[in-house]
Amino acid sequence: MPIDTGNTAWILVSTALVMLMTPGVALFYSGMVRRKNVLSTIMMSFGALALIGVLWVLFGYSFGFGPDLGGIIGNFEFLGLNNVGMEATGDNGVPHLAFMMFQGMFAIISVALITGAVVERIKFSSLLVFSALWLAIIYAPVAHWVWGGGWLGELGALDFAGGTVVHINAGISALALVLLLGPRKGFFKKAMEPHNIPMVAIGASLLWFGWFGFNAGSALAADGLAASAFVATNTAAAAAALTWILLGWRHRRPTILGAATGAIAGLVAITPAAGFVSPMAAMGIGIGAAVVCYYSMIFIKSKLGFDDSLDVFAVHGMGGIWGALATGIFATASIGGVNGLIAGNAGQLGIQFIAVTAVAAFAFGGSWLLGKLVDKTMGLRVKDMEEEVGLDISQHGERAYGGIVR
Repeated sequence: MPIDTGNTAWILVSTALVMLMTPGVALFYSGMVRRKNVLSTIMMSFGALALIGVLWVLFGYSFGFGPDLGGIIGNFEFLGLNNVGMEATGDNGVPHLAFMMFQGMFAIISVALITGAVVERIKFSSLLVFSALWLAIIYAPVAHWVWGGGWLGELGALDFAGGTVVHINAGISALALVLLLGPRKGFFKKAMEPHNIPMVAIGASLLWFGWFGFNAGSALAADGLAASAFVATNTAAAAAALTWILLGWRHRRPTILGAATGAIAGLVAITPAAGFVSPMAAMGIGIGAAVVCYYSMIFIKSKLGFDDSLDVFAVHGMGGIWGALATGIFATASIGGVNGLIAGNAGQLGIQFIAVTAVAAFAFGGSWLLGKLVDKTMGLRVKDMEEEVGLDISQHGERAYGGIVR
């Protein structure tokens, strides 16, 4: 098939938009930590860009999207991008290399998302080792299950842009690390307030902007489906942000931190559904995401006492679960070719439930084992004094507001 220049241009732009989301995560997360941990938090996202950017080329793409092995993982055909070239792949006339890089950005941001749960206490070296193992053993197989010809895709599970592959996978894996690491020193005993909320707002804005490439780019063509996903994405984000503002008003006062978090929750939830639902359904998904994630945050910290530092499980794990199930409720064949519960296909909701359960169980169990392995061999957590001083100095020898420590 000849190269389609319009589709190719859109995928290249979308790939760049998704790449921008990882620095967006860095700003979003770093604004919420204490000033002694700002650079270490940013470094975790930039480390993901570097590490996963290399490993995706070496083996990640092949494991995720190589020819199928038993419905579980791809084979070795694309190792080192062997047999991945400039020729068109699929039905949209997009070069194989462009598709590979687009998917690589999803892998990168998935690792970056996990870091928000463990900031201010995890060793950077241990995080890098865990991330490499997680890409090979958790992320790549799940991507293959859903998008690469694996068993969940064959079952009929719907995940337009990564609600299951990215958000449930990362959110549940983050929870496993939270339980392994334990809470930060002084958690619930002293204030751990965000040090720079404008930075949070800038990061959230970059994420919202980049998410159009994340979702609309997943149409893999510059067509009507991309436009539909684009509208659904913005509608869900706006509805969730507004709902979070109203919830904040009900309990105390509306905050920019809350509005930004609500927008991210809406974006997470619409990700699996963006190419399958109408704008009005997207609005409902966004409202539901705000409610689910808002009260999940309260329950996880206040009732369970888990120190998920930046609420990764509540926003990405629970938001992703809601979004995946909502796809099975609101999907309509006139948009994405598949009907959900409301349109008379109750079985789709059952398939979505199977996908959610399988990925959540695999991600939690696998990540817990990988984290335990890293902890036993090199230690996951920094020493008490290093945590007290702050990870900027103890891990990187730098200060966010003062430069290099000599």
